[in-house]
Amino acid sequence: MTAISSPCIKLCQLDPATRLCLGCGRSLNEIGRWSNLSEAERRAIMTELPARLGARKSVGAP
Repeated sequence: MTAISSPCIKLCQLDPATRLCLGCGRSLNEIGRWSNLSEAERRAIMTELPARLGARKSVGAP
């Protein structure tokens, strides 16, 4: 059995404004469905995460 790809960095806290995890950038829905997604679906989401996290930082969020 292969390990599931995950962007989790164990900093699990939701941003109240965006409802995205401050650690990885995923939504609660994505986090909840993660183990049921295909590897291709997980990788597609993971390609979006740097932009999501970068957008947070560009507006002055901690």
